[in-house]
Amino acid sequence: MTRNNKILVPNARKELDQLKGRVMEAKGYEVNASDPDAVKYEVADEQGIHLKKKNNGQLTSEQAGKIGGPIGGNMVKEMIKMAQEQITRK
Repeated sequence: MTRNNKILVPNARKELDQLKGRVMEAKGYEVNASDPDAVKYEVADEQGIHLKKKNNGQLTSEQAGKIGGPIGGNMVKEMIKMAQEQITRK
């Protein structure tokens, strides 16, 4: 899958990938430290969705959501938790 999403701060890509790796590893997924984005293939397999390395234009919105939802949702939960911890420290 190509990266079509735009990050407001492009320099944050590396840190977001690291966060994705930590979060998904904590959820029990095998994460390749050099390619944490590859965890989407494991999530897709669990959902019974065939995901190719390149063009996945055949995926329905529902299928894409079943793959990206658990990843992004868990990342957002972790970011909220981190923000709450920062607030309580102040």
